[in-house]
Amino acid sequence: MKLKIENLTAEWKSGYELPKFDVPEMIARTKAAPTWLHMGAGNIFRIFVASAQQDLLESGQTDTGIIVYEAYDEEIIAKSFVPYDNLMLGVTLNADGSTKKRVIASVADAFSNDSERLAQIIASPSLQLISLTITEKGYTVTPETVCKDPAQAITTLEQIALGLLRRFETGACPIALVSMDNFAENGSQLAKSITTIATARRNDSFTEYVKSLKYPWTMIDNITPRPSESVAKILAAEGFEDTQITETVKHTFVAPFVNAEAAKYLIIEDDFPNGRPSLEKAGVYMTNRETVRKADQMKVCACLNPLHTILAISGMLLNYPTISECMKDERLVKFIRCAANEAMTVVPHPGIIDPADFLNEVLTQRFPNPFIPDMPARIASDTSQKIPIRFGVTLKERAKKGLPTADLKAIPLFIALWLRYRMGTDDSGMKMELSPDPNLPEALNILYGLPLGKSVELKPILSNENLFGINLYEAGLGEKIEKLFAKLSAGTNAVSDELNNLSV
Repeated sequence: MKLKIENLTAEWKSGYELPKFDVPEMIARTKAAPTWLHMGAGNIFRIFVASAQQDLLESGQTDTGIIVYEAYDEEIIAKSFVPYDNLMLGVTLNADGSTKKRVIASVADAFSNDSERLAQIIASPSLQLISLTITEKGYTVTPETVCKDPAQAITTLEQIALGLLRRFETGACPIALVSMDNFAENGSQLAKSITTIATARRNDSFTEYVKSLKYPWTMIDNITPRPSESVAKILAAEGFEDTQITETVKHTFVAPFVNAEAAKYLIIEDDFPNGRPSLEKAGVYMTNRETVRKADQMKVCACLNPLHTILAISGMLLNYPTISECMKDERLVKFIRCAANEAMTVVPHPGIIDPADFLNEVLTQRFPNPFIPDMPARIASDTSQKIPIRFGVTLKERAKKGLPTADLKAIPLFIALWLRYRMGTDDSGMKMELSPDPNLPEALNILYGLPLGKSVELKPILSNENLFGINLYEAGLGEKIEKLFAKLSAGTNAVSDELNNLSV
């Protein structure tokens, strides 16, 4: 069992689902008239988005696949796509220990480091959408950071803009640009970033074209840890040969297989001016912008993301190896239930998904799943960029509704815990490696290396609206967080002691 196109006609063991369409024919049709370009060759694309397109290929809803371009980490293509004919094995890890294994073959082509070829694909009149999974920090664009010479375009968004210029010059055909990254109002941020690039290059007519394109909002949800050694061993024991896990120079972990949980949600604003795949036939919710907004707020601000972040920061301080191990600590379960209750008071009902049911699935099935080898360190990455949405939105919405903050317990405790985490020592006082957070505000640097028991002035941090989405003193929480931080940083085991005292 090897990931090669010629091997797809061989006999595979029971339990391995093979593609039910002619892969070489699909590749030829896609290259002749591409319809879908995806930017970002990461794991959630491979096991979720590419799998949805495979559903459509197998049901006859489409006859073309996806072309993938990777701008940030070229080794992903070289090490996990090219050697395997762009095939991948998707491994779904169910909570009962069973697995579903599927050979995904919907990627017709994958490449990097070729802006000219990328521009030609983007200019193709047949192209209906460009989707992206490049992480939230990939959308950070200012007029000062834009490379003014299109020939020197470096970032993913600059290379997209270069391709859109070619599309504009060869007919100005409409298209949808679809961010599938995990942050609120992602379509609007993508539109803003692409427009900033076009404007910085001083081409007014091209800028107007860019503004006329469609940027649907989306909400995506599928916990996808990096490839697991334990999964690789299971596959190898069954005779699957392609199990090599590689860490790239840029610290991306890739393999010929991808492991993820069973729960999958993708909600997309249905605004595609040049046609689109029948994604609703693959389980995708196609709806309006307001429904996407409500579903996103439900997940990102209340029912999943803030709870994940709380477990990640707490787990690192308490030295838990996985999120599922965090869920064995009754104090942390009580903590995140409290946080969810505080946020649910201002969460709108999206209609298509019930927030209470979604939350129950997260707390009873998804987070406790011991077969998802997801580490707190992965979830803790870029926390400073996540806090304004995952917690700040709730605080602002409560303020709009005139709800008091004096009764809040979980949110102020989390913020104090995060500041304690930024000291760089765990609850036992041992030094720990902090997760990457490249856009961390300089004001936080005063915390790193701070000895336990030493006081520090927090007002410049807690009053930073950019960091928290709101001035925490004006919200009535600044002093409370100062006191909590003093307790949490008083000495060893102070974090554990405070969790013991949490009452809800």
